[in-house]
Amino acid sequence: MSDFQDFLRHKFAYVAIGEFKPGKFEEARQLYQQAVSTYTKGFEGAYLLQEPDTDRGIAVIFWDRQEDMAENTSEQYQAILNEMMHLFVKPPKTSFYEVVTEVKPGVEAE
Repeated sequence: MSDFQDFLRHKFAYVAIGEFKPGKFEEARQLYQQAVSTYTKGFEGAYLLQEPDTDRGIAVIFWDRQEDMAENTSEQYQAILNEMMHLFVKPPKTSFYEVVTEVKPGVEAE
């Protein structure tokens, strides 16, 4: 029965959309990787996307539950985030989404 319950449970995605000051994307990328590496419980993976030839990007972090992100906010994570904030042109727009469809290669839809 737990397999069925796991099937019904959806992941969540934290999405941040922002723009860094000119030439600061690489520094922000390194800090992003450091921050994400502090995550443990409930962390399902992360992506950092960069719009080509710009300093605009989208960060997507996947969680088992919305509460897991708050539980992973350590002092180390907060220090890294504080170091990153001055790199933004303005604070990023952030949202939580429920992952309602996930399509993986080689898996046929039924």
